[in-house]
Amino acid sequence: MNDPVAALIARLLAERWLPREDELARQALTDAGFREELDRRLAAAGLRLLDHPYAGHVALAVAKAQEAAVFAGPRAWSASNLDLDRDSIALLVVLWSLLILPKRQRQIHRVESDREQDQGQIFAEMKPVPVGGDVAEPLAERTLVADFGDKLGGKMRININLGVLARHGFIVRRKERIFEGPLLDLAFDYERTARRVLDGALAFVVEHARQAADAGSEDGDADAEAGHV
Repeated sequence: MNDPVAALIARLLAERWLPREDELARQALTDAGFREELDRRLAAAGLRLLDHPYAGHVALAVAKAQEAAVFAGPRAWSASNLDLDRDSIALLVVLWSLLILPKRQRQIHRVESDREQDQGQIFAEMKPVPVGGDVAEPLAERTLVADFGDKLGGKMRININLGVLARHGFIVRRKERIFEGPLLDLAFDYERTARRVLDGALAFVVEHARQAADAGSEDGDADAEAGHV
């Protein structure tokens, strides 16, 4: 029996995440009837779909109503069902702040710029939200250690926790640089967490990272212009 909703749920459980360009994932995001049936079945199992219009992947999470049953232990409230310790969670928050927040600002800026350009076109087409590597700047591991080594247990501890987060799909490590993984953009509720970060202790660090990324982009543009002279 062909049951695309069941197939999508099974694949998300088995593979843990799917790119939003996947045929069934795209149907869940664009077909209201399909999404309604998907949400109904997930809710019956205590689950919900994780998605964000600016994220490149979708995944599953425990439904809000079932969080207490899953995470409330006899002695403490668990941060996740991945057995991440406090150091790993702290590093995850820092990486989300340094990778996702600047990326989101670039995505919003690009969407707004496209919208302004299209206002003068009568039959302007709706452009897809950019979610690829062209809007996600990587982070150098040495920069992370220099900025947060004393607060996150030192270089060795950070290296161990980076490996843990990479195995869980939050980040990708290549040539001593940290890239966004499939689950990082879905790890936190953006609308709730972003304001806490931007108004909190990490505000300066995020702003510094954004300025550095903007400066790098300007240098790249200048080099490109020089190459055409």
